[in-house]
Amino acid sequence: MCGRFSISLAPEDMSEMFAAVAANDMPDIPNFNVCPTDAVHTVTHQRGQRWLTPMRWGFIPHWYKTPTEGPLLINARAETIAEKPAFRAACRERRAVIPASGFYEWTREGDTRLPWYITRSDGAPLVFAAVWQEWAPKDPNGDRIRTAAIVTTAANAPMSAIHHRMPVVLEPEDVALWLGEKGKGAATLMRAAPHDALKWHRVDAAVNSNRASGPDLINPIGT
Repeated sequence: MCGRFSISLAPEDMSEMFAAVAANDMPDIPNFNVCPTDAVHTVTHQRGQRWLTPMRWGFIPHWYKTPTEGPLLINARAETIAEKPAFRAACRERRAVIPASGFYEWTREGDTRLPWYITRSDGAPLVFAAVWQEWAPKDPNGDRIRTAAIVTTAANAPMSAIHHRMPVVLEPEDVALWLGEKGKGAATLMRAAPHDALKWHRVDAAVNSNRASGPDLINPIGT
């Protein structure tokens, strides 16, 4: 799964990286502890243009009466995304990408949760496959909320030593297909990253708290 990540890439760099028009109300950067329900940077393709806009991390199905009525859907499983009522329309019509610098995962040693920080081996930003939905409250005077979920798949062999799931990590050349700019075939991208694509190191347990912040969160233990 992917339940926490970091982003230190400036919005103007994201805009250039994806050739996207950036909104004015982007989330603060850097953020070394992006948590569920936080606003995240997303890239979509709409009206013939790519857009870099903020969305709530935590997909809200259209039938929820309130944002907290049901489970918090931060991830969408690649194996079932096309059939699940919450995600099947978004999988066809509303795909996005979410840039990140790295993400966190945990192993256990007895009752202790041990955090790991995972990045691309080549040092480039991560690009997560995602789906999105605009949720509208029953009250016509209420605020509409754009929400997103990160697509996950079974972990590759190296990553499975830490967790059995991993986010779908797209290569730059795959972004156009995922966003629907190159027609059909996006389902072929919902696979584990190559074995050598990612690297990781242990970090301090301070990140176990969703209130933790600061660049020290991603430092290897002992540095």
